[in-house]
Amino acid sequence: MEKVKMMHIGLSKGDIGRYVFLPGSPERAEKIAAYFDNPKEIAYNREYRTFIGELEGVKVAVTSTGIGGPSAAIAMEELYQCGADTMMRIGTCASTSEKVKTGDIVIPNGAVRMEGVGSHYLPTEFPAVPDYEMLKELEAAAQRLDMPYNIGVTITKASFYSQTAPNTKPVKEDIINSWNAYEAGGATSTSMECAPLFLVAASLGIRASSVLVSATDYKKYDNQDRKHPIGLEDRVIAVGIEAMKSVIRKDRLEVVNKND
Repeated sequence: MEKVKMMHIGLSKGDIGRYVFLPGSPERAEKIAAYFDNPKEIAYNREYRTFIGELEGVKVAVTSTGIGGPSAAIAMEELYQCGADTMMRIGTCASTSEKVKTGDIVIPNGAVRMEGVGSHYLPTEFPAVPDYEMLKELEAAAQRLDMPYNIGVTITKASFYSQTAPNTKPVKEDIINSWNAYEAGGATSTSMECAPLFLVAASLGIRASSVLVSATDYKKYDNQDRKHPIGLEDRVIAVGIEAMKSVIRKDRLEVVNKND
């Protein structure tokens, strides 16, 4: 019987294992896969590019999700149907605090829901937070690799240019006032996928976390320096890989202990 392929990611049940990395760009998916043992590209449809391989002797995958919450939610839903239950976003972010400098690792412990996808999964008052055990492993990985890092609230926005050019928008007062409030509340970074990632995972009953690298200093975003984020990717990929290896080892030990 022919296996049924998912509509968007082009994968079928059994193509992947439990553990999946979720970068935004297809190019970053290839860079992450280079850290796997025996990497192999198995699908590429639209923004969704997937490689499989092994870490710690266990099957893992990486699937790019494109930019923003809607495409990330689609990927998560379909990856879940294919057997994934542990997902980690590896990406970039912008600093919204003096606490975060260019090149710093950012580990969100919650996300402001300045987006719309999450409301299709859980009520607005439900917090967007990552799996706590995965968060701890990410912090430990950053420490082991001697990376400067920040743990804090991230802002998930639905529109890139409403942040970078709010004065050009008819609703500029609302945008600016909200943004100022988030920063006053201590938010340290912003990107476009974390809140949906955490909320989709919560609704499915699976684990999800995020690790980012800041491509900017606070209020110093420069769109001309296009090579900046690319040069920092290896830092955040290394932390994510290190953390996922630890998650896999602990999962294996838990199974052994249950069987004893």
